[in-house]
Amino acid sequence: MRPDDEQQARLALNASLSAVGHSIDAELRSRAINLHSNSRALSAQEASLAAQTAALAKQNAQWQKLADSGTSKLKEMGDIENWAEMIERDLAQVEETMRLVDERGQEGQRRD
Repeated sequence: MRPDDEQQARLALNASLSAVGHSIDAELRSRAINLHSNSRALSAQEASLAAQTAALAKQNAQWQKLADSGTSKLKEMGDIENWAEMIERDLAQVEETMRLVDERGQEGQRRD
């Protein structure tokens, strides 16, 4: 091989390796840009998700407060219903007592 041919072969090899290096470098740069872009998009989605989660937690707390209030009102209604039933029983006893007193009074008047 002639020295001139050898030098041209080396230049061709170096040019070929340089071209391969540039194409790999361009591919890696493209991927790096894509990764950074995706990272920014994921960060934005993460922030949005955190805000939505906080809003849902707040709404859940409001619903829990409403449910607790409703439960308390139902308990009060149960207490009122129980109180009304007790009064109704007492009145029924008073009514029965008055009826018995009235009957005995009428029997006593018949005997006289």
